[in-house]
Amino acid sequence: MYEPPHRRTSSSNSVSKVSSSSSSSSSSSSSSSVVTLDSDLTTKLSFSSKSLPNFSNSNSNTTCRRSYASHPVPQPVFNNWKPSDRVLRFNPEQIEEVRLRLNVDVTVASGSVPAPAPIESFTDMCLHPSIMKDIEFHEYTRPTSIQAQAMPVALSGRDLLGCAETGSGKTAAFTIPMIQHCVAQTPVGRGDGPLALVLAPTRELAQQIEKEVKALSRSLDSFKTAIVVGGTNIAEQRSELRGGVSIVVATPGRFLDHLQQGNTSLSRVSFVILDEADRMLDMGFEPQIREVMQNLPDKHQTLLFSATMPVEIEALAQEYLTDPVQVKVGKVSSPTANVIQILEKVSENEKVDRLLALLVEEAFLAEKSCHPFPLTIVFVERKTRCDEVSEALVAEGLHAVALHGGRSQSDRESALRDFRNGSTNILVATDVASRGLDVMGVAHVVNLDLPKTVEDYVHRIGRTGRGGSMGQATSFYTDRDMLLVAQIKKAIVDAESGNAVAFATGKVARRKEREAAAAQKGATVATSKLSMMGPSVNIEDKYRFMIAASNMKREGAADSAWDD
Repeated sequence: MYEPPHRRTSSSNSVSKVSSSSSSSSSSSSSSSVVTLDSDLTTKLSFSSKSLPNFSNSNSNTTCRRSYASHPVPQPVFNNWKPSDRVLRFNPEQIEEVRLRLNVDVTVASGSVPAPAPIESFTDMCLHPSIMKDIEFHEYTRPTSIQAQAMPVALSGRDLLGCAETGSGKTAAFTIPMIQHCVAQTPVGRGDGPLALVLAPTRELAQQIEKEVKALSRSLDSFKTAIVVGGTNIAEQRSELRGGVSIVVATPGRFLDHLQQGNTSLSRVSFVILDEADRMLDMGFEPQIREVMQNLPDKHQTLLFSATMPVEIEALAQEYLTDPVQVKVGKVSSPTANVIQILEKVSENEKVDRLLALLVEEAFLAEKSCHPFPLTIVFVERKTRCDEVSEALVAEGLHAVALHGGRSQSDRESALRDFRNGSTNILVATDVASRGLDVMGVAHVVNLDLPKTVEDYVHRIGRTGRGGSMGQATSFYTDRDMLLVAQIKKAIVDAESGNAVAFATGKVARRKEREAAAAQKGATVATSKLSMMGPSVNIEDKYRFMIAASNMKREGAADSAWDD
């Protein structure tokens, strides 16, 4: 059972023993820490209080550091950032006008300082010259809605709860302020850092974030970033972390594994990002998140981003964010308006044939019009089905590759690389690709198997229609999906009529959805039984007779085998 650090019983000299016991901790890791990978390679750690270094702080959280880092820990610097004079002259009416135009909703607690004004120009944000150089190099012209409002909040030093639909540019919205913050700190040395920590639910998302961080810090000398995820060489990660890095992008399980081994420290972390926080909670990372958040230095800034806003996220924000500014962009948790959604009822046995016919026809039309085959993601329910479908597509002459948790890290990276550069234009994937996968130009999403919830459906179709472009989502469904299909149809009708689309998200909502689905299934079965009833035949007696006959056959077969 997981036990948070403040409830653990530990001796006063446990921290001093970390160094002497570090060599033995790896040899005893099989008994003291258990690492498991589920179907989507979710890393979960359960710790023994004997093997876990005591991260608790006696007097100040700033003393929380590795035992071999003997030098004093520099205090974090929070600059008194200011935007351009032009922005400072905005009056409240102008600020609201900009927010209305950006479709941004900003909320602060009663009595709190008002949130900074949104800024529609990178120049007006008064960023570090090297960051501006990299923004221009990557041809980022204007901030997106979430960037225009979230970046000034983060740059001002406020905690932030950001909620925006997928493809809204939120990675850059926290990456740029994070780099700006790190530049203002005392540089890291060997055995030092990190200054900033980004936690993400999956390896793919962590890799995308690291790519963005490197792109926006390429002009900064001696600025090092490390990615810490499962499925890759832990020795290389250890060496990189001990060498000293400014920013760590990590999945929660693997990061705590390095903390446990003494390869890194929380002592200088003053900027924390929880990205796709709703997904991390879904994947069971809440204990690891709490482990990190409860042991941070007193002075730190936290930005929490989530595509949905379930009650679990609100509770997390209330516990770990201080006087946060809440920024919502667009219709949060609603199917994107840029995606044409098609629902097609087929039998289970016909699904693959219908998919092949659909994509072969698209390939023919693309070739006829001298256009490349549109990038397409096909979502399936199981890993084995993922491989089977991709093989069937390849057999039809299409360029397809499978992506799921059962493949090695190198195979997954290769699949994504081929899909991004267009050498493979069909990606067959499980829900490992439903969140955080940012591939521009995806024109079509096909749900061969529908997910269990509307929330997961929204994330899947959000892989297309990104960056203002149009996309298409085709979903095959059977009778077992009717409850979900009814919810999707209602959302589509509401969106087309201009009404706000809203539905509950999170674990509590999904439990209620499962209960509703079970109730509907029970009602369907009851109706079916009633329709089968004859005037003088008791259906229960009929099944009882069938079961008894089946048992008699089995007993007869057993007697025959015994006689032989």
